[in-house]
Amino acid sequence: MKLLCLHQNFPGQYKNLVRHLARQGGHEIVFITQHPNEEFPGIRKIVYKPARKPGAATHHYLRELEGAVLNGQAVARVCDQLRRTGFRPDIVLGHNGWGEPLYVKDIWPDVPLLGYFEFFYRSSGSDVGFEPAGPPMLDDGPRLRTRNSINLLGLDAADWGQAPTRWQRDQYPAYVRHKISVIHEGVDTRVVCPKPDSAIVLAQSGIRLTRDDEVVTYVARNLEPYRGFHMFMRAVPIIQRRHPKAHVVIVGGDDVSYGRRPPVGKTWRQVAMDEVGAMVDPSRLHFLGKVPYGQYLSILRVSSVHVYLTYPFVLSWSMLEAMSTGCVVVGSSTPPVLEVLRDGENGLLVDFFAPEEIAKRVDEVLEHPTRMQPLRDRARATVVRDYDAESVCIPKLLGVMGRMMRGDAPHQETPRLCA
Repeated sequence: MKLLCLHQNFPGQYKNLVRHLARQGGHEIVFITQHPNEEFPGIRKIVYKPARKPGAATHHYLRELEGAVLNGQAVARVCDQLRRTGFRPDIVLGHNGWGEPLYVKDIWPDVPLLGYFEFFYRSSGSDVGFEPAGPPMLDDGPRLRTRNSINLLGLDAADWGQAPTRWQRDQYPAYVRHKISVIHEGVDTRVVCPKPDSAIVLAQSGIRLTRDDEVVTYVARNLEPYRGFHMFMRAVPIIQRRHPKAHVVIVGGDDVSYGRRPPVGKTWRQVAMDEVGAMVDPSRLHFLGKVPYGQYLSILRVSSVHVYLTYPFVLSWSMLEAMSTGCVVVGSSTPPVLEVLRDGENGLLVDFFAPEEIAKRVDEVLEHPTRMQPLRDRARATVVRDYDAESVCIPKLLGVMGRMMRGDAPHQETPRLCA
């Protein structure tokens, strides 16, 4: 198979697939990206840059759309160069979020295109307005409606789509959902697995933590309200007061991935510490920033209880990876968490807005670690059964790809493929 992948941040959601195909051999894989650093054996990576950034004078509703057009234009030019050298893919896979796949069909009209559709923006019922920071702004609805131009252009261009969860798929308008199959990119459960003898050493303090210690973990790409960081931090003083030996280990950067920015000159971590800093024991509160992947897995493996909170938004890989390493996850009762986590069966659910309740559920785990082992086992079993990359998600994705290359069209009613 000749496969062309498009993702601004190599390898993104295609990591498990392209590694699988590269190991299998016999495939030609080309990957167009803006990410210059990481390399995978057996994959030809082409780095592109858009001609320019969106103009400062561009209407603020249109800046993301202009950025997507610039990305799509640059990728189309790379594809045209590939076409001129004789390369013609059997299928193209592309994440639509930044516009890379928008114009691929203008280069290869007859090559099937499978788009990755991660999130359709709505002014109510999902992330926007979930936690009002003030009265709704007149611009919110029009801005989000315009932002969805990228989604709708991509859906028109793609022959078929994939979304990682049912809830994320169902945010798309009803008239296009039949084009989108629910196929998660999957977790490599052979690597992301429990290791009871794991340990971590905290660089700043030299403290060594193992599964014998009380370790409360929290992970996000960046520490921000969308991932409930402020609510978690309000629970930390309560947790520390009730558990004098507990260490709270926090992984995540100080940038902003989603949502509003903090006050000028501050990070959301500083905002949280301004609120609760006087009530916490800093010797048992550890901010590790962004860490290498292996260290991150070790942190999950020593976790006594892992807290995952999110607005109704994109499901983080970290929640599934925490479950796959055998964590007891205290997760917010928000979609799409509710698609995976079942209270008392494979984790514990909590009100996003209730720090006291978050602390109480952490109490349940720390006070009864042996009783919680079945939850750990069932958490991992859930991921192995429904989200394992090699045995579940990659075969489902390859099945759709095979159908596309045979000329099939999406079903009007899409079956559950992987959720």
